[in-house]
Amino acid sequence: MSVTVAFQRLDGFDPDIALPAYATPGAAGADIRANLPAPDRADGVTLAPMQRALIPTGLACAVPDGHEMQIRPRSGLALKHGLALVNAPGTIDADYRGPVGVLVINLGAEPFTVTHGMRIAQIVIAPAPQAQFALTEALPATRRDTGGFGSTGTG
Repeated sequence: MSVTVAFQRLDGFDPDIALPAYATPGAAGADIRANLPAPDRADGVTLAPMQRALIPTGLACAVPDGHEMQIRPRSGLALKHGLALVNAPGTIDADYRGPVGVLVINLGAEPFTVTHGMRIAQIVIAPAPQAQFALTEALPATRRDTGGFGSTGTG
């Protein structure tokens, strides 16, 4: 199944930065890139350990109704540098039309610099149906029932 996500380039950002793209034919996530304002392009945005920042992509989008765009970390940046997303996965709702930013945090031991054009996250387009919520007097029983954290095993 294929859906189309429309992107708009925002004024003041570099028009040469690529739109999100899948790195391989079997990829679930498309890489999205940092598109820094002109004053930050040469030096990038350096994050000290435990520092977080909202990194702009220079894009706004229109996600199809009934879907969401999830913003997820890139595993290589997480493993090699400790770069994570504060609210992973982040959600871009179908009715949002503002700037798309990536909220990153440096969990590594060394400063990390996000450079202009760097692939900083990946996006996944997923169905997001709206549920109906109902109050009931009792819930149907299950084998697990009210067992909480760790109740299904030791690991």
